[in-house]
Amino acid sequence: MAIELPALPYADNALDPHISARTISFHYGKHHAAYVKNLNGLIEGTDQADSSLEDIIAVASPGGLYNNAAQVWNHTFYWNCMTPGGGGNPSGDLAAAIDASFGSADEFKSQFKAGAVGNFGSGWTWLVKDGSGLAIVKTDDADTPIKHGQTPLLTIDVWEHAYYLDYQNARPAYVDTFIEKLINWEFVAGNFAG
Repeated sequence: MAIELPALPYADNALDPHISARTISFHYGKHHAAYVKNLNGLIEGTDQADSSLEDIIAVASPGGLYNNAAQVWNHTFYWNCMTPGGGGNPSGDLAAAIDASFGSADEFKSQFKAGAVGNFGSGWTWLVKDGSGLAIVKTDDADTPIKHGQTPLLTIDVWEHAYYLDYQNARPAYVDTFIEKLINWEFVAGNFAG
């Protein structure tokens, strides 16, 4: 069973003007697709050939297999964290949990932005369920919270290929736009409800 590149949850121009179709064409069409292709090459003819993506991540050691599998998972999750007309604030049980863990939605956004902007080099910033509460965690390179027993609720990709064509080196502007215009709170709430 080969790992497949999942379809985007929206058209490649649906996030314009915040993330351009050109960025999507490179990020999804080249980077994400390459991770899928590389992973299939690595698992072909092995014990993992018929495994799920999550099972591959669970057993993989650091290195090429883990990096490609985790990047396929991370990117698929990331695309779903955004929606046209997104942003705003969470509601319901998720909002209550964010208030309990961070004090307010605004304070969560401030801490999430600081984490994403300050995530040195390439990686991801996440909102996760961790034990009894919520936490903001940063992972380097391809690492993913599912490897560490955390439940991802939201992520932002801070590898340069996620934003460079649209924002150049202005990562803070990309992060602001992601938070204020793109977060798919319905998806995040679904992950929280689990």
